[in-house]
Amino acid sequence: MPSIREVAQRAGVSLGTVSNVLNRPEMVSEATRLRVQAVIEQLGFVRNGSAHQLRARRSYHLGLIVLDVTNPFFTEVARGVEDAANAAGYVVILCNSDSSADKESRYLHMIEEQRTAGVVITPVQNDLAYLQHLRQRNIAVVLLDRPSQARDLCSVAIDDVLGGELATRHLLELGHRRIAFVSGPLSIRQYAERRRGARQAVEMAGLNPDDIVHDSLIATQQAHSSDQCVEALLASTPRPSAIFCASDLLALGVMRGLGQRGIKIPADMALVGYDDVEFASMLSPALTSIRQPKYQLGQAAAELLLAEIHATEKHLHTQIMYQPELIVRASTQLASAWLPPRAL
Repeated sequence: MPSIREVAQRAGVSLGTVSNVLNRPEMVSEATRLRVQAVIEQLGFVRNGSAHQLRARRSYHLGLIVLDVTNPFFTEVARGVEDAANAAGYVVILCNSDSSADKESRYLHMIEEQRTAGVVITPVQNDLAYLQHLRQRNIAVVLLDRPSQARDLCSVAIDDVLGGELATRHLLELGHRRIAFVSGPLSIRQYAERRRGARQAVEMAGLNPDDIVHDSLIATQQAHSSDQCVEALLASTPRPSAIFCASDLLALGVMRGLGQRGIKIPADMALVGYDDVEFASMLSPALTSIRQPKYQLGQAAAELLLAEIHATEKHLHTQIMYQPELIVRASTQLASAWLPPRAL
């Protein structure tokens, strides 16, 4: 790789002049700047970004650690983070923890080693004390899809208890009295709170949650796992008349499993998902789901992180809580009877 010294020698200028062309071009005359840029192009010179950041004591890298990058929910969130970061001149390093504390820890160590400016994280662990170590090293931290209990930590989250309430209340209003709750591990806060919201909706209706909501917990958050749990749901006595899935990805697997067994949605089984990802409205039947402002969630998290990174005085930490919305589609609503057009 050609060095900055070679560029200076070929252009007939000092190392400082080349540095100014790269970092403060307004300080160099136009003729000199054009000559140096021409040599840079001829040699194929690429600046050593790591060395530059070390000298400047400033990084333009942000970390983003999510639970499962294959989940379309996190794909849309990541786009919001990336767009906000890109607009501010930062690059985002995307990391997938797979809901593993060990894997998450390795990524955080890498982020610390690289002197990353800040990290947006959907944490695996409930105890967030380990994140304070990063902040002591001047690495800003913002919690994503996780409310902060600490006043000195920014967070962007969604009221998942309310989301669980909305989904279950909708099914109760349709007359369902045995509802299966399909979810990944309840050690994941989002799933636990959606379940709590579901049971809360039943209590608010004056009913016993133990009689109405029945858990079907699976080891992973993938569609193929929820597909495999359908057989057990259909064999249970009494059989549920509705299923509330803790994510649209799980609902996709359930829908496939029901279809393979000849169960019609919603005539034989009503189905509600969570997240309202892009494919939810494209399924047949279209999926009723709890909508989360995914892009805005990521965008807001990145903006909070950038504000903390650039704060010149004591930073005012902010906790943002978005409200979910029930989007009713065909998977819970029987189509009205078809009537022929009236004769004129």
